[in-house]
Amino acid sequence: MTRRTIAHISDLHFGRTNPVVADALVEDLHRDPPDVLVNSGDFTQRARQGQYKAAADYIRRLPGPQINVPGNHDIPLYDIFRRFLAPLNRFRRWITADPFPTYRDDGLIIIGINTARSMTWKGGRISQEQISELDRKLSDVPESAHKVIVTHHPFIPPPGEEGAGVDLVGRAEAALEVLERHRVDLLLAGHLHHGYTGDV
Repeated sequence: MTRRTIAHISDLHFGRTNPVVADALVEDLHRDPPDVLVNSGDFTQRARQGQYKAAADYIRRLPGPQINVPGNHDIPLYDIFRRFLAPLNRFRRWITADPFPTYRDDGLIIIGINTARSMTWKGGRISQEQISELDRKLSDVPESAHKVIVTHHPFIPPPGEEGAGVDLVGRAEAALEVLERHRVDLLLAGHLHHGYTGDV
């Protein structure tokens, strides 16, 4: 397979950004552009209209193609009606309307999954319907292809924090059965503002 580069960014939190850091990231990503840019959620701090506009303007400055999934901060916290009746309307308007954003070429597939939910403050989960759709999407991918799944909430905690109550993906075990069956190579997530790697 031809070499591919994936750049993974997360938790931009527009509404609480540092312009110097944001501009430097744009420069870095254009200096050595990846084949695919993955953003694993929390584009905004409080899912406000102005924050989404700023986030949308910013990601247009970044190289593509992009896989963008929402995080828990992308659901309104204080706007109760919007939180429960239209939690991701602004995300769909400003970032992407695709519920399963996907990049695919002859040797790589990257699938994004929304784990943000209205009924939890910080936690997230994957639904049975999403697991079934993931199973379907992976069913015709050649075994030789590299398979990557992107969520906001991680499947494993940072090393040493296994019993610390870290917000992991709800229904992770059911999802991992499907991911294992399809031999998924890499899971990318954000949420914890902490860089780490591990093995499920």
